[in-house]
Amino acid sequence: MNIHRKRKDGFRDMRRKICIVFLCIFLFFLNTCKATYITIPTWSENSLVEVSSGNIGENFLELNCESAILISQDTGEVLYEHNSHEKLRPASVTKVMTILLIMEEIDSGRLSYNDKVTCSENASKMGGSQIWLDPTEELTVDEMLKAICVVSANDCTVAMAEHIAGSEELFVERMNQRAKELGMNDTNFKNCHGIDEDGHETSSFDISLMSRELLLNHPDIKKYTTIWMDSLRNGESELVNTNKLIKNYQGATGLKTGSTSLALFNLSASATRDDLSLIAVIMRAPTTKDRFSCARKLLDYGFSNYEYKKFATKDEDVLKVQIAKGLENEVSVKYLNNAGKVMEKKSDSNFEQEIIMNQNIVAPIKKGEILGRVNFKIDGEIVGYSDLVATKNIEKIGIFSMGNMILKKWFYLFR
Repeated sequence: MNIHRKRKDGFRDMRRKICIVFLCIFLFFLNTCKATYITIPTWSENSLVEVSSGNIGENFLELNCESAILISQDTGEVLYEHNSHEKLRPASVTKVMTILLIMEEIDSGRLSYNDKVTCSENASKMGGSQIWLDPTEELTVDEMLKAICVVSANDCTVAMAEHIAGSEELFVERMNQRAKELGMNDTNFKNCHGIDEDGHETSSFDISLMSRELLLNHPDIKKYTTIWMDSLRNGESELVNTNKLIKNYQGATGLKTGSTSLALFNLSASATRDDLSLIAVIMRAPTTKDRFSCARKLLDYGFSNYEYKKFATKDEDVLKVQIAKGLENEVSVKYLNNAGKVMEKKSDSNFEQEIIMNQNIVAPIKKGEILGRVNFKIDGEIVGYSDLVATKNIEKIGIFSMGNMILKKWFYLFR
């Protein structure tokens, strides 16, 4: 028994000595090592070119309207424009800003689709496009949005403005403040619905800005803007979309019509085909037929001549990088944001991506920490980028954590 006990004690003593040796070796290595640099890979593709600006502003499409613009929803690049900064009456296209503020309230959690909204006497007397709200009636935010987006209901628009801000006047102040934040320098709102009022004006350029903000950051709105026919009040109120493109234009996603005797016929039209999302704005077309035909012509031009090249998809893993002094010696990095560019079709140009990692990456690393960057280049010029961030936390190695890890591995081998 004593012989076996001595052998067992001797074996334990040997294991302890070996662990101490390993620990000393590791600590020496830990104090002298540095993170390995990442080899920067590049790749090229010969089917891309930057968007040409040669056609911008010439109205070579001969659009029958006072002002127009075509932009990329994803990047905001202007693909075509005609008098795009001329200040004009927007009519009910005004409601794009109203809808944007409603969606911001919903997405922030301050407002719910199921919240009940009452109709004031003021809202019930708006006139123009409406669903004839009664002051004794309540509708949900969901129902209000449906009425605003599909049939451009002025009564619902004012009711929502009053519900959110307390009064239409205070809501309009918010509209103008948000317009400034978006860089809508041609815009001055006097009301939330678009009925003609002196000084209530904007431009096709500014309409494209607020339309893009709505579609890009609040995509749920398309549940409403793509409705062709629906109803409210248990089927008693039928709704038919004022935007005829929803029914007969492939890929149409919205967005808003507007017309008055002074503003004539306006439209913010959006559509997506093959990953290319476009926004076409038409202002002061002489007839409703003209506004839709002009929008079609703009969208057709965009889809026929351009494509969207996606460089990076947010949260997509890119590669693994080595880390010094960490409990793990590497971590995956991912794209922080989407990146891409609208390109002319059938053109040759050299596309490259350049990955640049931080030098000497040392633990601790926090999830989401920026560890590098990818530059996307066309013919040597940077046209987009995305930061690269860590996908998880990596703790720093200490004496106790390293000793614990070595002991666990040692006992695993000799269990």
